[in-house]
Amino acid sequence: MYQETISSNLYFDRVFNCEAVKIGPGEYFYTNKNMAIVTVLGSCISACIYDKKSRIGGMNHFMLPNSGVSEKNNPISDSMRYGSYAMEVLINQILKNGGRREYLEAKVFGGGNVLKGITSMKVGERNAEFVLNYLKAEGIRITGEDLVDTHARKVCFFPQTGDVFVKTLNHKNDQILISSEEIYSKRLNKHTISGNIEIFKTQP
Repeated sequence: MYQETISSNLYFDRVFNCEAVKIGPGEYFYTNKNMAIVTVLGSCISACIYDKKSRIGGMNHFMLPNSGVSEKNNPISDSMRYGSYAMEVLINQILKNGGRREYLEAKVFGGGNVLKGITSMKVGERNAEFVLNYLKAEGIRITGEDLVDTHARKVCFFPQTGDVFVKTLNHKNDQILISSEEIYSKRLNKHTISGNIEIFKTQP
């Protein structure tokens, strides 16, 4: 089995009764194991990319489309916060470990307008537009999406099957996530830098 990650948050998910890993902003994970990759998204984006034949796939989690500067000298932990780099790294890792570009498919999530302080920048819409354009340019078919809107989401992805479970979070959870993303956003400003989708709605 092969896997690589800058996330070490492995745990056993009692809901899905399987091994799982949770990723946060600036992280990614890929695997060919029968396990779940989990994240929670506000204005950030996660792309779930998988090879439907070799059954390897992964998920990233990025905050902004790109940095506007060359990132080849930046460490992965810095660069992975940007979609332009996060997408390249995840796709390349899947291809290096047995995936075939012609079999790659993607499902994309996030981009909610939940950060009040930067709503005018339309970060969620920019992120959503970026990931759709990127995948189109790379010739990777998008088989599902749940983007933009005004709520946060919890995403559970199963790379072996391509199945994704999405839970819309209530307002209480939104506030927790908003605080986390606001802190992460401030940190960024201080540095240069064929499965199914099931949507579960919760009451506000």
